[in-house]
Amino acid sequence: MTKRLFGTDGIRGAAGVWPLDVSTVTRIGAALVRSPEPGHRIRSVVVGRDTRESSEWIEHALAAGAAAEGAQVTSIGVAPTPVVAFLTASDGFDAGVAISASHNAFEDNGIKLFCTDGLKLDERGEAALTEVVFDTAWTTPTGGSGADVAPELLDGYLQYVRSILPEPTALGPMRLAVDCANGATAVVAPRLFDDLGFETIMTGCKPDGRNINDGCGSTHPERLAQLVDRRECRMGVAFDGDGDRAIFVDGHGRVVDGDQVLFVCAKHLQRGGRLRGGAVVATDMSNIGLKMGLQKLGIELIRCAVGDKYVMETLADRQLALGGEQSGHVIFPDVLTTGDGLVTTLMVLQAMAATGRELGDLAGELTMYPQVTVNVPVRKTTSLENVPDVSAVIAEVERRLVGQEGQLLVRYSGTEPLLRITLQGSDQGDIERWAEEIAEVVRRRLG
Repeated sequence: MTKRLFGTDGIRGAAGVWPLDVSTVTRIGAALVRSPEPGHRIRSVVVGRDTRESSEWIEHALAAGAAAEGAQVTSIGVAPTPVVAFLTASDGFDAGVAISASHNAFEDNGIKLFCTDGLKLDERGEAALTEVVFDTAWTTPTGGSGADVAPELLDGYLQYVRSILPEPTALGPMRLAVDCANGATAVVAPRLFDDLGFETIMTGCKPDGRNINDGCGSTHPERLAQLVDRRECRMGVAFDGDGDRAIFVDGHGRVVDGDQVLFVCAKHLQRGGRLRGGAVVATDMSNIGLKMGLQKLGIELIRCAVGDKYVMETLADRQLALGGEQSGHVIFPDVLTTGDGLVTTLMVLQAMAATGRELGDLAGELTMYPQVTVNVPVRKTTSLENVPDVSAVIAEVERRLVGQEGQLLVRYSGTEPLLRITLQGSDQGDIERWAEEIAEVVRRRLG
């Protein structure tokens, strides 16, 4: 059986282990340049990386493979993933590569690939690249010269996103807490917010190769909430390791997640006549409250599979202007072709400036349903339909949800060996108990 190369967000795994060993990464770089379609050969590639200790050697291995096949490779060094997407499209590169495992711990890493239009490689492109990588008819070339280094390209990105908030003084004095997760945004967020004239309190800006996402960033907003409260900030924002998502904290220390941001921004865009199609895209994990809140505004919620690339594909198919995930990936396709924590932050600030209201007030208009997610480690991904007692307990919980405004989503993670059980309903105690019932059977059979 052929090994699977791609997950829900690029190629990901433990650094140094297939497919992120040196020889395979070099082959992936070469395969990226060797197109199976005549006339589509990649000539130029831009690469950026996060702050993991493995990111630099993975970048070097990939660049060596691409260069050995004749591509001109340009490295921007440490940079958020959305910077790679932006530069790929704006500076005319044939492809872009971001080296990152996003919110995962430092032991993991990944390769995210972008086409010349700044969009993530779709499933067809992933299948084509996988075929080339596994094709035994060619040998991985050697002798690639590596990448040219051009960190100054970051300046063009910063100038572009800065234009989203042309009059920051409209917000009045702004004390903002920012958690960069000891990741890639540490090189750009301080520059951006200083240029905007904000009083910025930074944390998570001292990466050492191993502390990325470690008790900080978007997966640990409690640290940011304490900072906002202690320093009396108007709000705070926490990015993940590669900067493509953002989770917020309002001035009262309350966490504001991606669903709430979608609501705030949807209302803001609608008011300005910029919500094309009158609809918002969200994934199957979005809170039921988001659907109800948008309905009251006359805005349709369109659901798609979990993964920001599926959000973007749906946005493109429907020609819509806003979509995202509860985890903080929010996409404004009229601004950028992928989620960007800095762009999301500026759009939230834009909504605050336009209304004269604080984030907590704007987000507080949305009523969220109780929700619980339980992550169960699994040995392997087995179809749940083929595990009778697991499918039976899932069916029983779904039966209990009949007649309620609730939902159950059980899916394997595309980036970690986990089964995620997400339940929403009207009673917190019920859904916690039911989620644990499913989790216990999964642990016994698949853990």
